[in-house]
Amino acid sequence: MLKIEISRSGFSGLDYTELTQFNIPQPPNGFRPEVNNNVVMLFEDEQEAIDYAHLVDSYAESLNDQETPEYLATTDIIKAIGEDEFVQSYILS
Repeated sequence: MLKIEISRSGFSGLDYTELTQFNIPQPPNGFRPEVNNNVVMLFEDEQEAIDYAHLVDSYAESLNDQETPEYLATTDIIKAIGEDEFVQSYILS
């Protein structure tokens, strides 16, 4: 199981409560709140995380306004996946 946390210091300042108000597709194992209301994504493996990042990227492209909190949240989700050390190692192997 791969656990990736979305940093609240990103573009959107995303927390779990805010995320539940958006229509962003959920990862296969869903989003989970942390004690501090941060958002955690759970994946079976690195490939599943990469596939999900592509799905979120496609969704972001469908949004008309790139200044909305929802669009900024998609950016933070993709960034969190791309910066994960396990995902990076998987890509390099």
